[in-house]
Amino acid sequence: MARTQAKDHGEKRDAILEAAARVFASEGFDRASMAALAQEAGISKANIYHYYNSKDALLFDLLDSHLKDLRDRLRATPLTGLTPPEQLRALCTEVLLAYQGADNAHRVQSAGMDHLPPEQRQILVEYQRDMVKQLSQIIAENAPEVFAKAPAKLRSVTMSLFGMLNWYYMWNAGADAQARRIYAAEVAALTLGGLKAL
Repeated sequence: MARTQAKDHGEKRDAILEAAARVFASEGFDRASMAALAQEAGISKANIYHYYNSKDALLFDLLDSHLKDLRDRLRATPLTGLTPPEQLRALCTEVLLAYQGADNAHRVQSAGMDHLPPEQRQILVEYQRDMVKQLSQIIAENAPEVFAKAPAKLRSVTMSLFGMLNWYYMWNAGADAQARRIYAAEVAALTLGGLKAL
């Protein structure tokens, strides 16, 4: 007979992932042990193995959850009826709000993907590509004449914008939602202004 899942299985899994993000971010993936992860999560080492059979499996689930949730959140951002500049501001804001409280997972993403096998890395890269494609299309709509003449510039502009968003936590950790909304508007303004100069 199959073993049934506890009612709080999802909550415990989320708590383990949050604990893992803290430990991986502070100690690094290589130095982190399952015992340290269990201790940080406030459960026994045996119990953590009930959820994950290895540190690698935990790392993949952490990054998969983080990136898939971000990708899905951006896809669900209401953009209908907005002008291209408004769409850009809306997506910049959504990225930064999604990152709120996820600084540790973001740090782990930057350094952790190399520890995963190619087939798992490919899944995560596809999430990233989806987000880049969505933002890239909106950037292109803000300056179609620029990218019609120089389509290669679209990727550099898109990745530059992501760079401004992705590294915000490095110099403004713990920023609240209002600070994130203000910075998102600044990033959008810098990007839109820069497009005029291209």
